Amino acid sequence: MARKAGVLSSTAIVALIENGGVVAGEPVGAAQIQPASLDLRLGPRAFRVRASFLPGRESVSAKIARLGMHEIDLASGAVLERGCVYIVPLMESLALAPDIAAHANPKSSTGRLDIFTRLITDEAHEFDRVRRGYRGPLYAEVSPRTFSIVVRAGSRLNQLRFKRGDPGYSDRALQRLHDERRLIEGEVGGKGFAGGLPLTVDLAGDGEGLVGWKAKRHTDLIDLDAVGRYEPDDFWEPIAHPSGGGVILNPDDFYILASKESVRIPPDHAAEMVAYDTLVGEFRAHYAGFFDPGFGHDEAGAAGTRAVLEVRSHDVPFVIEDGQIIGRLLFEPLTERPADLYGHGIGSSYQRQGLALAKQFKRPA
Repeated sequence: MARKAGVLSSTAIVALIENGGVVAGEPVGAAQIQPASLDLRLGPRAFRVRASFLPGRESVSAKIARLGMHEIDLASGAVLERGCVYIVPLMESLALAPDIAAHANPKSSTGRLDIFTRLITDEAHEFDRVRRGYRGPLYAEVSPRTFSIVVRAGSRLNQLRFKRGDPGYSDRALQRLHDERRLIEGEVGGKGFAGGLPLTVDLAGDGEGLVGWKAKRHTDLIDLDAVGRYEPDDFWEPIAHPSGGGVILNPDDFYILASKESVRIPPDHAAEMVAYDTLVGEFRAHYAGFFDPGFGHDEAGAAGTRAVLEVRSHDVPFVIEDGQIIGRLLFEPLTERPADLYGHGIGSSYQRQGLALAKQFKRPA
């Protein structure tokens, strides 16, 4: 039965496109439509700007006119340098109904490459939020933090999910949902549900093997459209099981870690990880953070899948230890069950993942 309030499923997203809620110069492709989100495509040009910004009372184009340094042609591919800020008009624009809002996230591979990507709309006072009834263009702010990257028109760095109403759960309702549906494999114990379902970091592994990766500096370029091309050792330093204490996060470094718990997103729900929670530490735990319906769910062919964590400490070195809370999951119901769930059947890259790097890197044989 369809819900009035909730995140729109792929079925509703298709209807939204057909009814003119999403407008694009080039037709939206089927591969862009995920179980509960829409992949957004970079347009044919980008603008190098002096600094990140929010438009406030202005249009984004007016801000670019004041802060822009030079224009870059993306038609055949171009390099976006680490440490620089770019604004890219997207192929898609919106004409939303008065009861529909939207929320953007970087895609998983974008987050695992430490590419800081945020959605901007005209007259916006917040990143990644699209107000109800918005009609206008969409822009991506792109700032590679660790690796310089190659992108081109049509590259997909972020995704948009559409919402009707306020479908979030209270702490008590989330606990009931977990009791009924078993959202993670693992014990919540005394950690509670305040602020979301807690996840802890795995620094034990099998007692002697790999527990994470730390990004190297001064590496070669990464082409975002090159799947399975790059050797992990050329870009990453492995983190072994710590013999004593924990792992010290250096504020200048970027880490890939994994949760102890396996996550199970029900087919009629989606989830998002809280990126930054000062109550558990001065670090960011996730850049992408969106979990589609069916992620890790047995009905989608996976009896639990660990969450991969994209971690960067803020300001000061910070020690994390095995089993420490590193993030919390917020859940939202869908308006209806999607036609297809997250998984290999629709080309999803990270179902049944372990400690997986972005899809651009070669996987172990």
